[in-house]
Amino acid sequence: MTLLLAAFSVYLMAKSAELDIGWIKGEGPGGGAWPFWLAAGMLVCCAVTLLRWWRGITPESRDREAFIGPATAKILVPTVLSIAVMLGLTHVIGIYAAILLFLLFYLRFMGRHGWALSLGLSLSAPVATFFFFEAALRILLPKGITEPLFYPLYSLIY
Repeated sequence: MTLLLAAFSVYLMAKSAELDIGWIKGEGPGGGAWPFWLAAGMLVCCAVTLLRWWRGITPESRDREAFIGPATAKILVPTVLSIAVMLGLTHVIGIYAAILLFLLFYLRFMGRHGWALSLGLSLSAPVATFFFFEAALRILLPKGITEPLFYPLYSLIY
């Protein structure tokens, strides 16, 4: 798995480098900067993980049992499916509404947290993400049919 993630990191770094990965004077980071450096960080983590496995430092690296057992699959399958649904909904309802629904499902039903925590985080995370990307970084993310809901927020940042 580490080798697969490392290969994916290298691919993402190469694709990101097709755009400017440096600082653009008067604009901020280039279009490929965030993906490039996040993928570079992921590659470093993969290298550390591989080294720790090779040296047998962790109990997991010495374990000979199945990588994904029945208990893990019980969590992994709904997680992968809910992420796929979130990504599919992004084009229709936008990333912020999709994040809200994903977090609400995952916190409330997968994590079995209370409604107050689930709603609080599900509502605040998309708002914080909106202001981080749209106001601080000036990166527009897809809003789908929910874009009219953002018009009042646009007046705060533009």
